[in-house]
Amino acid sequence: MSVRTPHAARRGRHGILPWLVVPALLFFVGFALLPLVGVFLLSFTTWDGLGAIHPSGLDSWRAVLADSGLPHAVWITFLVMLASWAVQTPMSILIGTFLAGQQRYRAVLAVLYLIPLLLSSAAIAIAYKALLDPNFGLGAGLGVEFLSQDWLGRPTLAFSLVVFVVSWQFIPFHSLIYQGAVRQIPQSLYEAAQIDGAGRVRQFFSITLPQLKYTIITSSTLMVVGSLTFFDLIFVLTEGGPGDATRVLALDMYKRGFQANLMGPASAIAVILVLVGLALALLLRRLGGRDASQSQFEGA
Repeated sequence: MSVRTPHAARRGRHGILPWLVVPALLFFVGFALLPLVGVFLLSFTTWDGLGAIHPSGLDSWRAVLADSGLPHAVWITFLVMLASWAVQTPMSILIGTFLAGQQRYRAVLAVLYLIPLLLSSAAIAIAYKALLDPNFGLGAGLGVEFLSQDWLGRPTLAFSLVVFVVSWQFIPFHSLIYQGAVRQIPQSLYEAAQIDGAGRVRQFFSITLPQLKYTIITSSTLMVVGSLTFFDLIFVLTEGGPGDATRVLALDMYKRGFQANLMGPASAIAVILVLVGLALALLLRRLGGRDASQSQFEGA
């Protein structure tokens, strides 16, 4: 009868671990890598979405890059990205820090705050579109002049509304991230600060924020990269209007591909979105330092 040594057991576990990665790897290749390669190849073709696919070289790329509407769509995309980040980040940090408390009522509020995250983006857009209708919406019903403005008919108001609705929907998700991060900060840091006479505000800026450095980088990466894919909410709420005031790259890609039946140029825009997303993710990782994977509690 053979006895299995601890060394053999560890070697057996190490031999099994690589095989556990195979399902995730196959899923990634099948649903991420292969479609990405397909879109890249499609950007060098001419296709209406139904007929035969004809190779066209760089024609689709020339058409996209020469289009005067592309710089505007890129500009609007980055504006939505920056504005939504500027709204979501401080609000998420404050709400997440508040919900990190151990009081029972904060746990109830945390559940309520998550409701927007559970709703469909299209349903949220339809609801806001109805509520802010200048003739039959909430403002007309309550007699509030501020709410009775033509929110979707004026470029500045429409853009501001898009940023507000996006932030309203996704702040709960990022608040949940910050809530978990704040709860991981050692209480000994706050106890030492209290002994030194630091109040809650001083503790927040001297302990909480510095300890959330890598969490902020992670959350910001999700916000920035995710903002490149905003489509359904903007499509239902404004359809890119008024004019092109809210026409982001993802919506421009849809209009070219599924309304104008220009799959080649639409695929080229999709490749541009992927490259921009990768570049922004790498940039944010660099901002996090050389070793962004190290513990945020390095000073504990």
